[in-house]
Amino acid sequence: MTNVVLVGTLDTKGVEYGWLRERLLRTGVEVIMVDTGIMGEPRVPADIPREAVARAAGIELPELRTAADRGAAVTTMAQGAEATLLRLHAEGRLHAVLAIGGSGGTSIATRAMRALPLGVPKLMVSSMASGDVAPYVGSSDIAMMYSVVDIAGINSISAPVLANAVEAAAGMAKAFERASRELHRPARLGTGSRPLIAASMAGVTTIGVDAAREHLTGLGYEVLVFHVSGTGGRTLETLAGQGIFAGVLDLTLSELADDLCGGILTAGPDRLNAAGRAGIPQVVSLGALDMVKFGPLETLPDRARYRRVHVHNPSITVIRTTPAECAELGRRVAAKLRAATGPTAVCVPLRGLSTLGAPGGTYHDPDADRALFSALREGLRGSSARLYDYDTHINDPDFGRAAADRLHAMIGAARAAA
Repeated sequence: MTNVVLVGTLDTKGVEYGWLRERLLRTGVEVIMVDTGIMGEPRVPADIPREAVARAAGIELPELRTAADRGAAVTTMAQGAEATLLRLHAEGRLHAVLAIGGSGGTSIATRAMRALPLGVPKLMVSSMASGDVAPYVGSSDIAMMYSVVDIAGINSISAPVLANAVEAAAGMAKAFERASRELHRPARLGTGSRPLIAASMAGVTTIGVDAAREHLTGLGYEVLVFHVSGTGGRTLETLAGQGIFAGVLDLTLSELADDLCGGILTAGPDRLNAAGRAGIPQVVSLGALDMVKFGPLETLPDRARYRRVHVHNPSITVIRTTPAECAELGRRVAAKLRAATGPTAVCVPLRGLSTLGAPGGTYHDPDADRALFSALREGLRGSSARLYDYDTHINDPDFGRAAADRLHAMIGAARAAA
């Protein structure tokens, strides 16, 4: 039996959810309706009523209504929806999630979706989907579909949009259920025959990381490459914390520079923590710590305009990190790696950290690089992390292959000791 779970406020969007359920049933799937409404009466029946959702968050619905705090109520129902979806997934009764809504409904449903493992189909049809969806998607694989018009009745615009969502959710659910059945367990990331490796990459470190990826693939690994765009780094950290990786090849750390200097592609202060905390073998380098990323040139802050500015593309402008900033980055990287509980190595490309930082490049600055290397060495003194110098730049394919070989050896040693 293939189940699509519908999550929504059946008091304000009951008609629309009833329409979705009818259309889903026509596709041959079963439907589990979860009601996250609070005040008004549900306009269609729910399989899991709002009282049960509130109770899953540790509160009774009358108490939530009496408080009359909409923000707190939305948060509570989102918590309850999250607990409900996780339970359905654990029971093998959830093969896809579909939701519709405006800002409140999207906030509730996507919080619940984000808690589900990667690979579980998640589709959110929202009037908020044409703007910044990062708060809703986070580091998950939620698919956002713009509703074009508000979710307010079935009309000549909303009907085809929602019909497409129905067919997409049903198709994904059937494929996911089939994969789960063949595996005899819920399908999830990391269940393939090859061990998974996480690698970090930016456009300015692509050559070196690609060489490492190809080499690791030849050694029998499946390599997942994460673009260091802020979201990419957060996703890498999330998955590393779930323990699905055999090793992490973290050669590109530019998100740390953005975090220090106010760039737009920061992954937050927890970047470079998860693998070490989980004890996963990790090989780290310093790729793209020679730059901070901002938006289009016309948006560059005044404080950055006197720096060495490079237009990377129409959407991204970068500035060169200073020796003082590089020294602080070295200290921060060292502090994170000192706390690692698993095998850790740092590969240092002495001749440059990016295509711009290689000899002859716009950002080639040996003094700034030396400040970074010196602070890193001092910070790692006495730790279990091993540091290796390479007389090359980060995009030399030999450097990438050497880093890959080092990670492969560390994984083998960790397995032998287990």
